[in-house]
Amino acid sequence: MGNMGEAGVSGERGAAGPGRSEARRARERLRVVLEDVGCLGECVGRVEGLVVFAAYGLPGEEVVVEVDERKSRYVRGRVVEVLQPSARRQAAPCPLFGACGGCAWQHVDYAGELAYKQAVVAEQLQRIGGFAEPPIRSIVGAASPWRYRNQGRFSLAYGGRLGLTRRHSRSVLPVEDCLLMQEPIVATLRRLQGRVSRLHQVVVRCGARTGTLLVAPRLDGVADVETGQSAYEEDLLGRRYRVSDYSFFQANTRPELRPVPECLWGPPARPLRADGLSQADVLALIVLDRLALSGAETVLDAYCGVGTFALLAADRAKRVVGIEESRIAIADAVDNRAGVGHVVFHAGKVEEVLPELGERFDAAILDPSRVGCAPDTLAALLGVRPPRIVYVSCEPATLARDLKVLCESAYDLVDVQPIDMFPRTHHVEVVATLVGTGG
Repeated sequence: MGNMGEAGVSGERGAAGPGRSEARRARERLRVVLEDVGCLGECVGRVEGLVVFAAYGLPGEEVVVEVDERKSRYVRGRVVEVLQPSARRQAAPCPLFGACGGCAWQHVDYAGELAYKQAVVAEQLQRIGGFAEPPIRSIVGAASPWRYRNQGRFSLAYGGRLGLTRRHSRSVLPVEDCLLMQEPIVATLRRLQGRVSRLHQVVVRCGARTGTLLVAPRLDGVADVETGQSAYEEDLLGRRYRVSDYSFFQANTRPELRPVPECLWGPPARPLRADGLSQADVLALIVLDRLALSGAETVLDAYCGVGTFALLAADRAKRVVGIEESRIAIADAVDNRAGVGHVVFHAGKVEEVLPELGERFDAAILDPSRVGCAPDTLAALLGVRPPRIVYVSCEPATLARDLKVLCESAYDLVDVQPIDMFPRTHHVEVVATLVGTGG
């Protein structure tokens, strides 16, 4: 492969001026064989008694790493030369890969990316969770790893152009396209380029099936682009959701014609649409499948957001109770609940609301942010001890930490299903199913 240089490995073509290039050439470089994959999308090797975390490498490769950070026991850096390439290595299709901080795995074939993400989930559950042999199923990949994101958050760069944050920096890289974002978002970005000023960020969100668009905040002087919408609409498994500007919704919502995933325990819990399944649809199907509802259960949806899982579970439950700290999201959830009388939403922190409810639950859904569940939340959950918990996580490390607490006290981990909700990034979603040890 030879000396690929900064452009060849990172994709930062033309991004660095002469002064920056000279500064980079002056940095320390290490020759290392990469052995494993790390949880942040970097690869890991060892040299001179140090652990080396290398961005843009692949396991099995011999590389030259330029050091960005040195500590007493480890260094972090980026691959600038590949001496012995992996058979999985490929050219990154995006010219900004390595300069933009969004993607970690464009330089590997998609099957390899999925294998590495599955390995990360297993390693985190073993090392942090203490599960010697976690019951992990094969990861569910996306039908396509491109053009799936339903949200773009663009910052204002010097000169008034919109862009994305650079890798390991607060500076902004102007962009005209992002291969991860759905086409309506990119089209809107191009129409806004050079016409936005005195703003820190612009958010563009779109509904792949509904065709609705949200551009926030309201932009003065851009008459040909509608902006300032309070919400947009998404469709998940045939149910329509209102989603406000600051409310969370799953990112991978573009439908694709694809088979029903083999990982389901039973037939799909809802009729499937003729236009295919999005990766968000697949995630919802897995959650409903693992709940194993018969129609007689009372279900808790902690961190319920706009009511996504709660309202889908309501089709097969006697009663659903959702808890959400964001009052904006709760307002969306109440709006989305129209016509569904056996779903109740509470605004507040799970650890504060749950003990006050005084209800018995047959099953619980946990879908926290990347930080996972607060210790008081786990304590409150153990106080009510629903016989079944389905934990949806976008951060394997905090998932492993929380599962350890739950399984030390009252549960068995019976199923772990990774799903690639964020192709080409280091992120991976996991649905973990726990069953109470008391029966």
